[in-house]
Amino acid sequence: MAENTTSRSKRLFTTAGLIFLALGIVLYFAKAPMGLNRKIYDLPIFLIIIGVCFALKGFMSKNAPVNELETSRVSFVEFLTNNAILLAMLVLVVVICILQPRFMQIRVALDILTQSSTKLIMALGICFALLIAGTDLSAGRMVGLAAVVSASMMQTATYANRFFPDLPQVEVWIPIVAAIAACMVFGALNGFIVAKYEMHPFIATLATQVIIYGVCSLYFDMPPNNSQPIGGIRSDFAQIGQMRLFSGIYKGFPGISILIPISIVICIIIWFILNKTIFGKNVYAIGGNREAAVVAGINVFRNIMFIFILASFLYGIAGVLEAARTAGATNNYGNGYETDAIAACVVGGVSMNGGIGRVGGIIMGVLIFTVIQYGLQFINVSPMWQQVIKGVIIAVAVAIDLTKYRRK
Repeated sequence: MAENTTSRSKRLFTTAGLIFLALGIVLYFAKAPMGLNRKIYDLPIFLIIIGVCFALKGFMSKNAPVNELETSRVSFVEFLTNNAILLAMLVLVVVICILQPRFMQIRVALDILTQSSTKLIMALGICFALLIAGTDLSAGRMVGLAAVVSASMMQTATYANRFFPDLPQVEVWIPIVAAIAACMVFGALNGFIVAKYEMHPFIATLATQVIIYGVCSLYFDMPPNNSQPIGGIRSDFAQIGQMRLFSGIYKGFPGISILIPISIVICIIIWFILNKTIFGKNVYAIGGNREAAVVAGINVFRNIMFIFILASFLYGIAGVLEAARTAGATNNYGNGYETDAIAACVVGGVSMNGGIGRVGGIIMGVLIFTVIQYGLQFINVSPMWQQVIKGVIIAVAVAIDLTKYRRK
């Protein structure tokens, strides 16, 4: 008997997970006796983690309705279509590991997760605009604004080129709140223009993108700073982005960046908002069919306002964390970040047509882009070729998204 698509995906993920898990366990106990420690590094641990994740995905997947039957060939093709980017990334990772075995280290994986953290927070913010069939081109500039505002108020008293020479040493939370509040003002402006005048978010956020960069540059150029990079950041602020957890758990373990658990907590909160609140249901409803949402009694104006304010809140957090992680800031921070965030969301399954998208897919999209970028740098691929590959991935992801949308 033919089986439905979801059943096949469930079985494939479960089977693959168990195979990876078994292979990882075998290699873990065999690599020392066989002298493979320096050849495969931490590959067994990665295989075990991948196996557990795949198996859990398979076990937790629900079967589709029995009456939605397709041939095995169609089911397999649809499985490949739905997971094409993920499969391509796995192939690329295998190639990178063959070319450079040092890529198979826990330290490298932790670096990738650290680099993904602020990008993920930003992508979670921008996904709200995508879910209502819009976009937010001002996101990157808001990250830069938050970084500059927070860093300018967090310099040490002895730093020679202080942004505010007479500013006393304030509590850490004050610059953080000020930076996030500055972003939320522009988020409210985005929401008002889009909701009140029904302007397409592309145009509205393009306008605010330019305004934000101008305001940030004017602030950055204020004397006595005069557009000099902001440095001399206080250690208590820098620790927010640089602290390492469990660094002494065993010899050689570099520790887990504080950014990773922060991004995990934010992911959980956004997942709850989108899946368990009325506001989250309204976001999907507006993106799916705005006219139907109005007929259903949803206050579209209020929800769109809150969407852009919430998104700007997340951009502000990302900007503050970037300033803390790098212990500095300039007015060019965040430049182009929005394109990577939008691309990561699309690769992760957020539809450009609105109404479709999951937090889990966004996480996967951000990780895919970070792994590809980090991996290509690891094997010394030219930055120009990296841009070509990134562009191909975006084009393929959008094509797959449009194909699935037409089928529906």
